[in-house]
Amino acid sequence: MKIGLVGLAKSGKTSLFNLLTGSSAVTSSFGGSRAEMHAGIARVPDARVAQLSALFEPKKTTFATFEVVDLAGIAKGERSGLETREFRNADALLHVVRAFPDATGTAPNPRRDINELETELILADLEVVERRLERLEASLKKKRTEAELRVQAVLLRLKPALEAETPIRALELAAEDARAIRGSTFLSEKPILHCLNLAEKELDRAADLVESFALGDVVGRPGTRVGWVSAVIEAEVAQLEGQEQAAFLADLGLAEPAINRVLKDCYALLGLISFFTLGEDEVRAWSVPRGTRAQDAAASIHSDMARGFIRAEVVGYDELVAAGGSMATVRERGQFRLEGKDYVVEDGEIFHVRFNVAK
Repeated sequence: MKIGLVGLAKSGKTSLFNLLTGSSAVTSSFGGSRAEMHAGIARVPDARVAQLSALFEPKKTTFATFEVVDLAGIAKGERSGLETREFRNADALLHVVRAFPDATGTAPNPRRDINELETELILADLEVVERRLERLEASLKKKRTEAELRVQAVLLRLKPALEAETPIRALELAAEDARAIRGSTFLSEKPILHCLNLAEKELDRAADLVESFALGDVVGRPGTRVGWVSAVIEAEVAQLEGQEQAAFLADLGLAEPAINRVLKDCYALLGLISFFTLGEDEVRAWSVPRGTRAQDAAASIHSDMARGFIRAEVVGYDELVAAGGSMATVRERGQFRLEGKDYVVEDGEIFHVRFNVAK
């Protein structure tokens, strides 16, 4: 799964990319190409993984991850970079919003920047719709097919909505209509997290972020979240460890690095949950979309497990920790379950697959 970072120029977007992925991409240096981008992998912090690792002491501990692509900052009316395939193929968007004075001392205006960015996404989608309708019209004159007629009908519904500056994520599309336009990778259809990048002296505004920046209507939009971070502060936090880091965070009134919350928000925005596998070699978190069946979850571990699926042995995280990591105790307490292939995996479950692949 992939998050696409987007934002207006000088919003601190690449700084946040570096924090999310542990990269060292140089800020404000995308060369001359607006379509250039950085890519990296973000690790999702999860106290449950750390706790399971402490209980079982495996040789390796693996946290859940997702991919991050950082698009060059865009300017109003400049949408060419938004056509980049890697960015369009993102599953959700993280919009980094300047919430600090710029180099000239100009005060931030997050509400304006959010609306401008949303407008650019909508206009980019409108251009795609218009081009696609032209091609469909030419194709349908040669040969009429039910599939193309359905796509045309959906696009004709989207066009006036986009012209009215309504993002596709705000429309109620039937499942078959959504499938019909899936290949178009519309940007305004993707869930979006508007992440305000605060200056250090503005951290006290984080507690009432929505009210402070008048973003109440933004929070209420479909498929939309609002969060915050201070990339400058987080860069300092990342240089510290242990008690020194804890003391620094305490001085700021933070329980943990704010970047952890951003990572978790991205994970939730992607609609993902984690289940865990345990063993002497590895404790690992696996990412699957919410609502995934047991057999499909098994496939994320190995295709053979799905092909030869017999059953899943399932234990709740809380039950296992309460039993001190003892599977025997969990069984005695009646908390050990056997589930079939259609069982829907829940977040935080320990999952062991019994399978048999005939030779």
